[in-house]
Amino acid sequence: MLHLSKRTLYVLEAVLDIACNARPNPVQSRDIAKRQGIPQRYLEGAMQHLVRAGILRGVRGPKGGYRLARERRRITVAEIVRLMEGLDGHDEDMAELAGSPLGQAVVRPLWQELHDDMLARLEAVSVEDLFRQARQAGVADAANSGKQGADFDI
Repeated sequence: MLHLSKRTLYVLEAVLDIACNARPNPVQSRDIAKRQGIPQRYLEGAMQHLVRAGILRGVRGPKGGYRLARERRRITVAEIVRLMEGLDGHDEDMAELAGSPLGQAVVRPLWQELHDDMLARLEAVSVEDLFRQARQAGVADAANSGKQGADFDI
């Protein structure tokens, strides 16, 4: 609830890295980890989960790695956050937080409303939007490490 875990933030960075770097070849998780400073242990399971959810597509082989499974504009930040929240068990944290009658009647509904508002706002943000922000900030090209064609639409 209204808390993005380190793992969720890392996964958002990894998906954006793939959006910046998946042309012409798929992006390997070790390269993402190196470029973004993300511990590889955070990526391995999460990337497979994103493949099963249809956000990423895994490519096997020596030049394998990951690509976006859909166009950047068709993947929302909320979709990724919801998926990762399910893995991180935030609902259990909320149950512990608001166990009293006051918490159940006042605090928990407030927190749920804020959480829903945040997800609704993130639903309006696509990976394409983040990619464009990264380009404007000059970090899409830096993440790209000089590869050509990374800014093509998928």
